[in-house]
Amino acid sequence: MKKILSAICIAMAALTSSAQGFDNLPDPIEDVNKVVDNTPDSIAKALMSRPKPGTTRKGSQPVLFLIGNSTMRNGTLGNGNNGQWGWGYFAHNFFDAGKIAVENQALGGMSTRTFYKQLWPAVREALKPGDWVIVSIGHNDNGPFFSGRARAVIPGIADTMIVGKIEGTDIIDTVYSYGGYMRKYIEEIRAKGAHPILMSLTPRNAYDDNDKIVRKPHGEWLKAIANEQNVPYVDLNEISGQKLDRYGHWKESYHFYKDNIHTSKFGAEMNARSAAEGIMANGDSQLDELKAMMINVVPDVWHVDRSGGKPVVFFTGDSTVKNADKDDDGMWGWASQAMTVFDESKITLCNAARAGRSTRTFLKEGLWDKVYNSLQPGDYVTIQFGHNDICPIDDQKARGVIPGTADTNHVYRLADKNYEVVYSFGWYLKKFIQDVREKGATPILVSLTPRNEWPGGRIERRDDTYGKWYREVVEETGVEFIDMHNISADFLDKKFSKKVPADKEKAKSVIARIKEKAGIYFKKDHTHASKLGAQMNAQSFAKGLRDTNSSLAQYLK
Repeated sequence: MKKILSAICIAMAALTSSAQGFDNLPDPIEDVNKVVDNTPDSIAKALMSRPKPGTTRKGSQPVLFLIGNSTMRNGTLGNGNNGQWGWGYFAHNFFDAGKIAVENQALGGMSTRTFYKQLWPAVREALKPGDWVIVSIGHNDNGPFFSGRARAVIPGIADTMIVGKIEGTDIIDTVYSYGGYMRKYIEEIRAKGAHPILMSLTPRNAYDDNDKIVRKPHGEWLKAIANEQNVPYVDLNEISGQKLDRYGHWKESYHFYKDNIHTSKFGAEMNARSAAEGIMANGDSQLDELKAMMINVVPDVWHVDRSGGKPVVFFTGDSTVKNADKDDDGMWGWASQAMTVFDESKITLCNAARAGRSTRTFLKEGLWDKVYNSLQPGDYVTIQFGHNDICPIDDQKARGVIPGTADTNHVYRLADKNYEVVYSFGWYLKKFIQDVREKGATPILVSLTPRNEWPGGRIERRDDTYGKWYREVVEETGVEFIDMHNISADFLDKKFSKKVPADKEKAKSVIARIKEKAGIYFKKDHTHASKLGAQMNAQSFAKGLRDTNSSLAQYLK
């Protein structure tokens, strides 16, 4: 460690305002927000994991360079191994890679001033006519001017500066205002024939006296500079701030991780989308060429029949909800048979479930977001998971969750070498419930379908695991709950259960006969339903709606 620190100090002493040596970073000192962006033994890795400016360019195509700090590119390697993500990691999702490369040149710990001195020269050198540069930086612009990290800038946009000696060195440094540095970035970007875009900072996990997310003053400063310099401006702080205000405190909080500045994957993806939406919604004609290279800005939705003002019920879950659903002698999900119990002249049925999914993968793959984006007030969403949730967390399928309902999580390194923050089974359910309510729709939690297993001659009940967890979520959230597991199990028990003899061999024989007879409601294995079984589970759902006086029951036949 001493050798590493010594090497860093030597490299630091060599820093000048000339081009970046690409192996240097400020010494990692805790800032005024009690945040340390890098550790001494990770600095070289952090720099080497960033692409050398301009190296992502394909032929003569333009590059979109992202200039920022840890809120744009987080962690030593920027790969989420600390549970924090910068939004720049996801920015490429909104640009056509066949037309433009997105190059995240942000780095944790940088201020407007230190990025300009240490990292900007190499980016500026790589710029070519037709490139684009998003400048969104400022979280680290506070603190001392000439001691510690010596990265503060003068607040505001006045054309002012101060000169001083950096403590412990012979370096004389000139410090400009926030607006002064922005003018420098703009001038130098345009001198290379590239296009600057100013973008305000990401929101912090902080509320004002009106219980709204705090809007940082940098947004007003940037807006003024953008008007002065005729530069497109995107108020990322406001766009994401409005979303967080709408989410409420519980949902807002998990968009951050470990502290009140750095985002989780949820927050990073939200900010990346907000940035793309802000560009697309901006009326400045200077952005027209960039807009033509954008994709995926309009969220994916289910296109459903809303004629006559009909509400929609979205069914979410795994293969027990949606399966192949086509061969009369094949496997069926019960929602495929929902038309046997619902009056489709009054309500539209949308089976959004997907085989093999857990709460975690249904969310991670964007399947939940597609439902969320489609919701309107008055809709319903059934939430039924469990068969695939208590699987290995970090195997190839990566679909397991943490058992239980506590609001807990952990960063896992997966089989594909990527990192993911995994939450508890109950946490995912609570997220889905909150999301549905946020949209003015009604969530309905549904317990998992029973399996064709008959311990002791009666059908298996999972009331001590999933059943317990469902009820804990119901207790915590007050969500409507349809206990399909026990309603269907009661039906099957009534038809097939038998007293099992004490003799083990005879007991096995009795249980085998029960499973064989009950098999008419299952197909191929003990979990998946036949068409008859799917219809039986649909009837159980309808019974549960009536028994609980659910408002969804009004749409039953």
